[in-house]
Amino acid sequence: MTTPSGDRPEDDYWRRPPDDGATDDPKRPPEPGPAGADPSAGYGGPPPSTPPPPGWRPPLHVRAAPPRQLPPQDMAGLDAVEQRAQHVTWVAGAVAGVVLLALLCLLCSRAFR
Repeated sequence: MTTPSGDRPEDDYWRRPPDDGATDDPKRPPEPGPAGADPSAGYGGPPPSTPPPPGWRPPLHVRAAPPRQLPPQDMAGLDAVEQRAQHVTWVAGAVAGVVLLALLCLLCSRAFR
């Protein structure tokens, strides 16, 4: 870690100027300011702006297109498909349960021999 000591001449550029406005370094460039303004007077504010020409904005479309209609849903068909999916899930769970029960019985019978 380095600490700023002020002994290095390359740090002079970044050092704050004295309060009287005079600079000690002849290599230091003058402070930027508005054209024709005295640099010792301080900040003169932003330059004046000109208003944009009329009609510079893009056209504004306020009304959006109406929403489209969704297709009708077959509620009876959806219920039938959902019941079939539930039966498949129950059957798969029952098969897994039977297989696990058979494995448990097999392991227990070997442990008690």
